Amino acid sequence: MKPLEDVRIIAVEQYGAGPFGSVHLADLGAEVIKIEDPRFGGDVGRYVPPYFEGEDSLFFETFNRNKKSLSLDLSTESGREVFEELVKTADVVYSNLRGDVPAKMRIKYDDLKHLNPAIVCVSLSGFGMTGPRQSEPGYDYILQGLSGWMDLTGEPDGPPTKSGLSMVDYSGGLVAAISLLSGLHAARRDGVGMDCDVSLYDTAIAMLTYPATWHLNAGFTPVRTRHSAHPSLVPFQAFMASDGWIVVGCAKEKFWQRLAPLVGRPEWALEESPYGNFSGRQQNSKELLAELEEIFTTKTVDEWLSILYPASIPCGPINDVGAALEEDHTRARNLIVETEHPHFGTLKQVASPVRVGNDIPEYRRAPRRNEDFDYVLSDVAGFDRETIERLTAQGAFGIPVDSEMPRGGAKAEAATR
Repeated sequence: MKPLEDVRIIAVEQYGAGPFGSVHLADLGAEVIKIEDPRFGGDVGRYVPPYFEGEDSLFFETFNRNKKSLSLDLSTESGREVFEELVKTADVVYSNLRGDVPAKMRIKYDDLKHLNPAIVCVSLSGFGMTGPRQSEPGYDYILQGLSGWMDLTGEPDGPPTKSGLSMVDYSGGLVAAISLLSGLHAARRDGVGMDCDVSLYDTAIAMLTYPATWHLNAGFTPVRTRHSAHPSLVPFQAFMASDGWIVVGCAKEKFWQRLAPLVGRPEWALEESPYGNFSGRQQNSKELLAELEEIFTTKTVDEWLSILYPASIPCGPINDVGAALEEDHTRARNLIVETEHPHFGTLKQVASPVRVGNDIPEYRRAPRRNEDFDYVLSDVAGFDRETIERLTAQGAFGIPVDSEMPRGGAKAEAATR
């Protein structure tokens, strides 16, 4: 069995942060049943430009492989009836909604424990389910600014800068996955579920890590550093070579002892040198880095790598995305995976970095909207045909079209628009 093959998750999720957290669990074998609101065309991620057509987007494929999809209108009584039957069979209800919404939608533990005492209710929101900002929407860009990340990022004389990736969203998704698995472990041990109140804000603040500790205890004020230099380790930053950029880092004294002669300055490694230890290099960083920057411009990136790699000095090129995906190590670690899609054909994407055991995960494309209607209602919820017809007529799966039942494929598309 796959590691999480005995786990069923009902995911009221959308866009990036929530689906990013659950996709790793789906890759590990968890059955993630994605609830998509038919009133709004399902997950908004299906329509993210520029690479989309109809309800297929490369964005959506990235975050939703190995999942199942059911169009379900939770605002209706009949939709709620379906949801509650699914809760009875599930281990987890997982959502990424605004912090005040889970209570309004009645998807917290106290709302569902009568159906399943061991249900784990995980909420990943922008600001959490408590506090003065609980009702505010939370977006990665806003959180990067609010939490101090942007003030720390960029060149000293430049504007505050956002990370090139949505790191608060992705980190929040991983934190939610950890909370989910921890809650599930406790629920299976004790027979009692709980709420897991996870937020992007909490995640972003927690990731301030040691600069926060320094500030809280010693009054340290973080500042932006030139060429992304480490705040205390010198040298550890980006250097411009003659044809590109390279990162070189001396996180231990032994690396500095090796680097100094390789850049033609063996005297810098001597104990009596002003650069001979961590403190000296930090105190004299302006002078030292100016000389190092000049030295590194004398050779190409590949030339420097051919000198530094054999000496086991931490270093690497600053790749663009294409170069990173073409790295030999990327291929060797099986980080590019393929799925087959009816619109995109053979589709390549990056694999989950989560590794459990030696088995290589299997990857299936993201579901079409409502594709798993029959399976979820019949096999999971246990509804018979008459019940499904009644629920359909009552609008549980979207506005009814004629008297046809909304199944995966064309009928589902018509019944859920």
